[in-house]
Amino acid sequence: MDTAALKQAVCDRVDELADRLLDASHQIHAHPELNYEEHFAHELLTGFLEREGVAPVRHAYDLETAFDSTAGTTGQSIAVLCEYDALPGVGHACGHNIIATAGLGAGLAAAFVAEQAGGRVRIMGTPAEEGGGGKVRMARKGAFEGVDAAMMVHPADADLLNMDCLAIQELLVEYQGVAAHAAAAPWEGRNALDAAVLGYMNVAAMRQHIRPNERLHGVITKGGDKPNIVPASAASDWYVRSGTIASLQPLKQRLYGALEGAAVACGCTMTHEWVDNVYAEMVDNAPMVQAYVANAAAVGRTVLDPVASGRRVMGSTDMGNVSYLVPSIHPMIKVAPDGVPIHSVEFARWAADDAGDRAVLDGAKAMAMTVVDLWASATLREQVRADSARRPSGVTVL
Repeated sequence: MDTAALKQAVCDRVDELADRLLDASHQIHAHPELNYEEHFAHELLTGFLEREGVAPVRHAYDLETAFDSTAGTTGQSIAVLCEYDALPGVGHACGHNIIATAGLGAGLAAAFVAEQAGGRVRIMGTPAEEGGGGKVRMARKGAFEGVDAAMMVHPADADLLNMDCLAIQELLVEYQGVAAHAAAAPWEGRNALDAAVLGYMNVAAMRQHIRPNERLHGVITKGGDKPNIVPASAASDWYVRSGTIASLQPLKQRLYGALEGAAVACGCTMTHEWVDNVYAEMVDNAPMVQAYVANAAAVGRTVLDPVASGRRVMGSTDMGNVSYLVPSIHPMIKVAPDGVPIHSVEFARWAADDAGDRAVLDGAKAMAMTVVDLWASATLREQVRADSARRPSGVTVL
């Protein structure tokens, strides 16, 4: 098998698709859609696949905006993942239009040589990464069974080996008090808003006693109806993050205790819901990362070690759950100038600019060449399997 020729072929294929990939990226950017509402992007991407002869399964795994497609009949099955949901208020400030179309381009380029290379590629549309846990729900339906490795790229302000991905879970809290006239008989009331505010302050005090890689942040989503009525109900929404899904568990209990204590202090009661789709930390497969780094260099990108360079990007993703199931990578690709943070209005602008377009094509080529490496090199595959053995065991991620 001539690996160099296969890599040239996949890069040439990305170039052939370039205009259509960039048009798709711009269209998704111009039509931002939230969790599980990505109907425009779903139809655009599956239509693209269909026109290129890679038949998609629409509405896959009982999710209206997920899709799956396969090319190749034998050999290693490598999944390239596409994300395409946006954020409320700031649109594609995480650059998921780039993730979607770089993944699409990589998958189609790999599909072009799959039979020749003796491999299989899965192009998977994974909705609702921004808190909805699309990959988790897909995994529960068996989406990653039979997959040998998975990959995606994520936009940032630098080319990085990986992202500092924290485990995360969301907590929804409601406080119940007793309404009363705030002037005539306030002593008859029990103020649910006071409980929510005190709970917020309890958590604020906790923050000086948590680890550097842990985060607690929340908002009060309901605080009452009118100033002269003691609020009978209030609500808050919290994210709790920690370095691993294992270390997340005790921090969750500390958060719950701080919030419940406030309810008791105010004479109120509290109900809560831990939102089902907990995100695990990302376990990047080192040999796959190094293969990607070499291929990114071939298209002119120098991928930095985030720790050594001081260019760390911190966040959470449901790709972490996938990385517990199959060897996976989640490198960052430069889209914006240094210092422009993701989830900002400015980053959203860059995601549809020339730098974003370059990231679509470079990311597609680097990933497609990494797929070729996994198909072609038995040595790399053995290294990937050996490295995957370091994943934590006995941890539930679905």
